[in-house]
Amino acid sequence: MGTIVARKRSDGSTGYTAQILRKKKGTIILREAKTFDRRQAAVAWLKRRETELSEHGAIERANSPAVSLSTAIDRYIDESRKVIGRTKAQVLKSIKEYDLANMDCPEIKSENIVDFAKELAKGERQPQTVGNYLSHLASIFAIAKPAWGYQLDPSAMADAQVVLRRLGIISKSKHRNRRPTLPEHDLLMQHFFDRSKRRPKAALMHFVIAYAIFSTRRQEEITRQEMSDVDSKHSRLLVRDMKHPGEKIGNDTWCVLPTPALKIINAMKNSGRVFPYSTDAIGAAFTRACKFLDISDLRFHDLRHDGVSYLFETGKTIPQAVSISGHKSWQSLQRYRHLRQTGDKYAGWKWLDVVTAH
Repeated sequence: MGTIVARKRSDGSTGYTAQILRKKKGTIILREAKTFDRRQAAVAWLKRRETELSEHGAIERANSPAVSLSTAIDRYIDESRKVIGRTKAQVLKSIKEYDLANMDCPEIKSENIVDFAKELAKGERQPQTVGNYLSHLASIFAIAKPAWGYQLDPSAMADAQVVLRRLGIISKSKHRNRRPTLPEHDLLMQHFFDRSKRRPKAALMHFVIAYAIFSTRRQEEITRQEMSDVDSKHSRLLVRDMKHPGEKIGNDTWCVLPTPALKIINAMKNSGRVFPYSTDAIGAAFTRACKFLDISDLRFHDLRHDGVSYLFETGKTIPQAVSISGHKSWQSLQRYRHLRQTGDKYAGWKWLDVVTAH
């Protein structure tokens, strides 16, 4: 059993040091001590720690070298065979800059995670963003102990998330409903058309924008497409490593190519990648153009939302829309259920002729 020793401090107060000593064959194999301001707190810690040390392998783990959360993050990134998305990688890198990352894994409790989330929320981060930070961090808490023996407690993360939801500090991401208007589309297309005349080697962003709408493809899917993945005879495209809640690598899916999208691919006249540009280049060019043209709160991914909405507005059924967009469940398209056939807003759109007759 442990002991509690009361000692007078230099300021006249009393500190209570709880001590644990474990021996094996006369040799000390574990020594721990922690000081508290109140005897009750020392007694509570002693009981809890004695219970923890009675578990199989607890003493060996207590004697193992201290490992910080930052080390666990690095190991997760290094050893993951799954592709870690750009956003998740940036989030994990950012977390390493906070005090939480410098703590040893066994020391991290739910209250530490709650404090970390509160610190995140002090800036301009919305509850959805803070929730995403914790969701990415939870991936490490889930595997650190069974995979590497790092004493990160998944229940601490789960408890913290419950508390933070009730406090309103984290929340699920809300669906964006931003769609570009036709005048905004015209501004963007004219901007990039003019740029292509001035700079022939620049990315043909007006082709990319039109394709994103009519194909409903995501930015990373667009940059990965090879001409060999296009089945022109059957108007379909093999989308490799399509985004999926559970798996991404090897999640190759055939998707129907609407006629305008197939025409844009053929107009590019490339033999390798259909759109030989990086996601960073596309994203940066789109963001800069929106800022230059004073188009507010528009993201490249909003083009996919516009494209899926357009499918329903032109009379597509849910099965037909799924065959094009590649959504894994019809439930994912429930946000579009209010849309009804309202006509073809892109009928006669001059820019479609431009990007299909190049």
